[in-house]
Amino acid sequence: MTGAAIVVNTYQQRLQSLHFAMTTLPACPKCASALSYEDGAMLVCPECGHEWSKDAVAVAVAAAPDSATDVRDAHGNVLADGDSVTVIKDLKVKGSSSVVKVGTKVKGIRLVEGDHNIDCRIEGIGEMKLKSEFVKKT
Repeated sequence: MTGAAIVVNTYQQRLQSLHFAMTTLPACPKCASALSYEDGAMLVCPECGHEWSKDAVAVAVAAAPDSATDVRDAHGNVLADGDSVTVIKDLKVKGSSSVVKVGTKVKGIRLVEGDHNIDCRIEGIGEMKLKSEFVKKT
């Protein structure tokens, strides 16, 4: 083989290995980009900069069937209808000057579809929709 043929052959092998790596690596869990790459024991997304371990991918794949229907609080606990939760962050109420303070307890929540996935009644404020990322299960 000539020097040029060896370089072309090596280049083709490198492209094949890159294609194999790109098709077998999972998409970024944060932005869903398919351009993830390996960096040692970690996987990296070049678009958003998110880094995650290969073990986290295996855990996420194992938990995927349940995670589509589960609503989880800020600490990862699964919420259900009728649970009691506590607000973990001051929340401004749209269209009002009132604020839901940290530590406010909410009883008897109802889970709903949408971006605000908790319907509840808070004393002194009334009916509200909350995001599950701002509450913890009590």
